[in-house]
Amino acid sequence: MICRDAVAALRALGGCEVLAVSRWYTSPAWPPSDQPDYVNGAVLLATTLPPMALLRALQAIEAAGGRQRSVPNAARTLDLDIIDYDGQMCDTPALVLPHPRAHERDFVLLPLADVAPGWRHPRLGCSVEALSARLPGVAARPL
Repeated sequence: MICRDAVAALRALGGCEVLAVSRWYTSPAWPPSDQPDYVNGAVLLATTLPPMALLRALQAIEAAGGRQRSVPNAARTLDLDIIDYDGQMCDTPALVLPHPRAHERDFVLLPLADVAPGWRHPRLGCSVEALSARLPGVAARPL
């Protein structure tokens, strides 16, 4: 499974330590399309890499997993995002922290709650559990 390969690549990444891996979840493609269901998960990392260096490392793992960047929301084999980096705020064209839409997505919040229960959104101040409770419906489901 490509997700397990991505976790193995994170474990091998210099300056990073994998602290926890969530359960795997499936969810319909977003935005809605004829793509097959996605598999989602979260990894809690301890890292000495600065945020931009971590982003570049994640993009290299994506490329090794066959990701090709074409148009926004195109089908992809692997999509690794930084949801939060120690509560830092960042608003650049390359990186926005915390992830700008994480709080709207059950396929992010459910795995995030697995690895970081009680996590609080740095901008909104809400816990992952409260954010999940606000969602109108939950489409993600554990594998």
